[in-house]
Amino acid sequence: MRYYVEAIDLQFFAEDRTEKATPRRREEARKKGQVVRSIEFNSAVLLLCTFLFLKICGPWMGTQVANFGSQIFSSFLLQDFDSETITHLTLFTAAAFFQVCIPLMAVAAGAGLAANMLQVGFLFTAEPLSPKLERINPISGFKRIFSKRALVELVKSVAKVVMVGYLVFTTIRANASLFPHLMDMSIPDAVAEIGALSSNIMLRISILLLFVAGLDYLFQYWEHEKSLRMTKKELKDEYRQYEGDPLLKGKMRQMQRQISYSRMMQQVPQADVVITNPTHYAVALRYSPEESAAPVVLAKGFDSLALRIIEIARGHGIIIFEEPPLAQVLYKTVEVNRLIPPELYEAVANVLAFVYKLRPKYARRVGVN
Repeated sequence: MRYYVEAIDLQFFAEDRTEKATPRRREEARKKGQVVRSIEFNSAVLLLCTFLFLKICGPWMGTQVANFGSQIFSSFLLQDFDSETITHLTLFTAAAFFQVCIPLMAVAAGAGLAANMLQVGFLFTAEPLSPKLERINPISGFKRIFSKRALVELVKSVAKVVMVGYLVFTTIRANASLFPHLMDMSIPDAVAEIGALSSNIMLRISILLLFVAGLDYLFQYWEHEKSLRMTKKELKDEYRQYEGDPLLKGKMRQMQRQISYSRMMQQVPQADVVITNPTHYAVALRYSPEESAAPVVLAKGFDSLALRIIEIARGHGIIIFEEPPLAQVLYKTVEVNRLIPPELYEAVANVLAFVYKLRPKYARRVGVN
């Protein structure tokens, strides 16, 4: 007899990434270079800034190119074609080229840098440059080619080409009547008209690409947030890793309480008096002018801990004074090994005065006759 078992998709049991990324997860992703960044925004800003620079500085650049051409035809072509002339021509051409192109390249580089800074801020990481075997794996490369991201990029590129082409076509069609008149214009006027039309087209293309870049940035932000989402297990693991295991932290707190309890119980025999409720609260006080300016709470407890303090005090012959209101106030307002507040000086002084009458040795210690 044969049994046929259907294959079970293990992803069915996988936990969905439903939790938002923690600040630490975001910080780690940023260190790896995983940030929200739209290449379309960089391209749009670069194109717009370059276009504005050409529109503003275009006449100056045209003048420089014209001067370069006149110098070539009026000077260098009339000289003998020797090594010295070639050297001078090369230097002159290089100087003219850099004079015109360096400002344009500087604007383009500054625009690209500004676009990245606006999106990412200052970030330097070599993580994206680190070699990874999956990048040279043909199977992984094949998967990336036919992935959802590649499909989105293809659709985006096609849509961008279609929109730019339609924008150029409609703009030229709207100005079709200009082209027949160009034949009757002088060359400077014709160049000026073509330049104005080109500027109009470039401006519209820049605005269109900025709009596309805004949509692409929203998509990149959504995809980035989706990639950073965490499972509940990852969230718990991160909490345990950086905040500590709750069980371990609970044991540590328990050990700290035990140490504090043991230390507090060791201080009870040093007290001058234990003020009680009489059974619910117990506060052990000590006053020594050489040690502190006011009485100090050596130990305090509630219910079973209060009974333990009273038991230790009786075993060491310490006076137990029943004053329920004072015991409650001391327990709730004063921490162990802290001085009592000034508003309780009078009430505690009355208790100590009673103690000094019963225990003359305490009176001698504080200088009371």
